[in-house]
Amino acid sequence: MIKKIFATLFAIWALVFFIITLLPVALFMWVIGLIKEPRRTQIFRIISNIWMRLFFFITGCRIKINGIENFKKGKNYIITCNHNSLMDVPVTTPFIPGANKTIAKAEMTKIPFFGLIYKRGSVLVNRNDKNSRKESFKKMKDVLAMGMHMCIYPEGTRNKTGEPLKDFHDGAFKLAHDTNTDILPAILFGTKEILPPGKKIYFWPGKMEINFLPPVHSLPEESFENLKGRVFKIMYQYIEDRTSTK
Repeated sequence: MIKKIFATLFAIWALVFFIITLLPVALFMWVIGLIKEPRRTQIFRIISNIWMRLFFFITGCRIKINGIENFKKGKNYIITCNHNSLMDVPVTTPFIPGANKTIAKAEMTKIPFFGLIYKRGSVLVNRNDKNSRKESFKKMKDVLAMGMHMCIYPEGTRNKTGEPLKDFHDGAFKLAHDTNTDILPAILFGTKEILPPGKKIYFWPGKMEINFLPPVHSLPEESFENLKGRVFKIMYQYIEDRTSTK
């Protein structure tokens, strides 16, 4: 009960600070709309990195980043992340080395001020609209063609099961197959403990970790289904190995 009370107070503090900083950040994001891509997204990443580092410091969260050396200079990747919490996006987008965009729900752009920030860093999709899904796939190809990374959560929604991962959707792997782009898996730890799915007005400061794993190359004549299976096994095993040692 005591922890729940403190978690509620931390959540209110985190929300207040987020709202206070939202307006100036949104103003910066509006201004960079005048800049062409990919420079616009490069600046977006710098702004979001500063914002999130400040947010984490003020709210008592720490972040550890491993595997930066797996990003090779001059190459861009499709980054596949596990998805446990709403905290995952603030950990990935700002801290992925280099300009990147995330595939994201179009309906989130309706939130005042936040919607503008969300839009700047995303390829938007309405999952219930076939044409929107088709158009978003084309836009992701454009992002890669401009030399930026695409960050995708292949589980689709947050993992609320007891398993290390949910089944993957096809999109990231079709994209890799069609564009001959390497997959770079990323594993997040700690976000679920800070901002658990299913709990309202709850925030518990703690340590978060993002682990960038070695790139996965598509084999000659390999189907995207097989590539999906290989990446799933790599990510599943990494999570299982880490959690079993704790």
